[in-house]
Amino acid sequence: MTLNQSESDVLWSYYQTQASASFHSAYARLNYLANRCPAVSSVLNIGAGSCHLEMLLAKRGVNIHTLDPCEQTIIRLQNLPNINVCARQGYSHDIPFPRDSFDIVIMTEVLEHIHSDYLDLTLGEVRRVLKRNGRFIGTVPYREHLRDNEVFCPFCHSSFHRWGHLHSFDLMNLRALFERNNLTICLAYPRAFTDFTRPSLKMFGRAVFRYILGRLGEPIVSPCIYFEATVSHKL
Repeated sequence: MTLNQSESDVLWSYYQTQASASFHSAYARLNYLANRCPAVSSVLNIGAGSCHLEMLLAKRGVNIHTLDPCEQTIIRLQNLPNINVCARQGYSHDIPFPRDSFDIVIMTEVLEHIHSDYLDLTLGEVRRVLKRNGRFIGTVPYREHLRDNEVFCPFCHSSFHRWGHLHSFDLMNLRALFERNNLTICLAYPRAFTDFTRPSLKMFGRAVFRYILGRLGEPIVSPCIYFEATVSHKL
């Protein structure tokens, strides 16, 4: 069984508001993405999660916009101290921002959650709001075995992916999805995101080992695909 849109909203509202500690392992990934965004660039982040990416972008002097379906998350973003975020509640298949608005659109660990009926609409909207020569950057899990994270609810007797994932991506089907939607992938490779600033030599060595396994796509480190894409033909 797969979750419908309203059920997915409930699941992610729980993680974003009541179980935000589940995002702690994402900080190295979010830091990497933030570093790909130059100061004063206009950036749209689709899917706020813990709001940590917005905090990192603010430190870089980025013009930040965020789209998320969770009302509580939008309120939290609007009330973050010393951070100016234009946050809107909504969905990726109907982005409430004008055409040619952004230098960069970010979707990190989001595409795998989007129902098939909305995937093409979502990428069409990304293409619409990107400026000419803008970049679409983000991540998806690499070759995830969806059944490995399937859980069963004893109350409703339904089974579903614990994070609400609906798709498993590899380099080939991700490229095909983008090309179908007039997006050209400039960069795409598997990797694990690690923190190389750990204080001890042992922890640094572990980070290096994890990074190497990630580039090899070894499932033991739960690698992602990092991608960068541009609009193939901007009218």
